[in-house]
Amino acid sequence: MKNNKLSILLRGIIAENPVLILILGTCPTLAVTGNITSALSMGLAATVVLICSNVVISALRKVIPDTVRVPCYIVIIAAFVTAVQMLLQAFLPSIYEMLGVYLALIVVNCVILGRAEMFARKNTVLDSAFDGLGMGLGFILALFLMAFIREVFGAGTFMGFELGFMKMFKIPVLAAAPGGFLVYGILIAIMNKLTEKKGGVKKKSFSCEGCPSASVCTSKSCMNNEKKEEVENA
Repeated sequence: MKNNKLSILLRGIIAENPVLILILGTCPTLAVTGNITSALSMGLAATVVLICSNVVISALRKVIPDTVRVPCYIVIIAAFVTAVQMLLQAFLPSIYEMLGVYLALIVVNCVILGRAEMFARKNTVLDSAFDGLGMGLGFILALFLMAFIREVFGAGTFMGFELGFMKMFKIPVLAAAPGGFLVYGILIAIMNKLTEKKGGVKKKSFSCEGCPSASVCTSKSCMNNEKKEEVENA
């Protein structure tokens, strides 16, 4: 029982890291990682919403009609995002202003909607809470790594405090948009290398399984990929 919960928790941090392995939530990842403060703030806000929405969706999984489940998920997620927005605006207005429109866009963050569709609607409340926490920690870790590299080596600061020894060695392009894409790509490559099987290279499979719209998708390419994967696994 404990090992199962632990595996659910750890899976989202490394093996299925939402940003570096599943490549979800790319927009906020690139937008808020210019500095560590905004990255951690976004990560914590998204984690709170992720855990709460997972718990509620799991608790209501037998009540929500299957045909309208995605709109229902969005309504639930939007309610928690609104609550987080109001709390930040009231108690941490500087963070609220720093995150700007990206705070509201948590509603359509693929990490949160994807976990609701793929995990919370199929598992118990406790398991869904652990899944939300694990995915949230993985999201925070990815944002922190990107922000650390971009702020320290790009701007020569750490959480806004200037690092004197980095003044002569900083690389300004890392703090700009192109630098964000560069750092993101490098971290994805490193994570892919770290998650390879010890005995050889693990074949990466791509399918529609993690897509919230998979049940209503009619794309021929998607269906062909699914059939190929079934044949390979047979």
